[in-house]
Formats: sequence, C-alpha cells, structure tokens
Amino acid sequence: MKQTRNVFTTEFKQECVRLIVDQGYGVGEASKAMNVGLSTLQRWLRQYRNEIQGVTPQSRAITPEQQRIQMLEAENRQLKRDNDLLKKASAFFAIEMQATKK
Repeated sequence: MKQTRNVFTTEFKQECVRLIVDQGYGVGEASKAMNVGLSTLQRWLRQYRNEIQGVTPQSRAITPEQQRIQMLEAENRQLKRDNDLLKKASAFFAIEMQATKK
C-alpha cells in the first residue's frame, strides 16, 4: 500500500513555529494542536532558528527574509546563465563576421 506524503505550505509552517516562539506552546503541545508529527515540527523549529541566525536552508525557507534571499539567488543564477549564453553567442557571431570579411 502506497503511503501519501503531506505537503505543508510555508504559511502553515510559519504558524506552527509561531505557536512555539511567540505564544509559548511546547513543541509537543503545538504538534498535537496543529496535527503535525513531533519530529517534523522540531525540524521546522530548528530550521527557523537557523534562518533567524542568517543560515539559508537547502529546502524552502520559512522566514520571509530567507525566502527573499532564495528568490534573489535563483534570479542571480538565471542571470548568470543568460549572460553566459550571450557571451557564447557574441563569440560565435564575431567568428562568423571575421570569416565573411575574408
């Protein structure tokens, strides 16, 4: 029997973490209240605390600041790929122009 995997939104993860950080719930209490596994909630809390310290996660970020950083890093990677492509195209056309001049 195939087990389905729950997919949680970033907003839901933020709400779960806020229960612990802002409202003083224990991890076990928040886990039961939000119907999320204890280890899952502990992982989100650890990730949140790392993000607050400036560590950008490999997975989808929880904090808005880290989400923005991830978006900008993705945009930067795309711009670098585009720039590399333009450099290659320029080199190709420069060679072609020199070949037609001869």
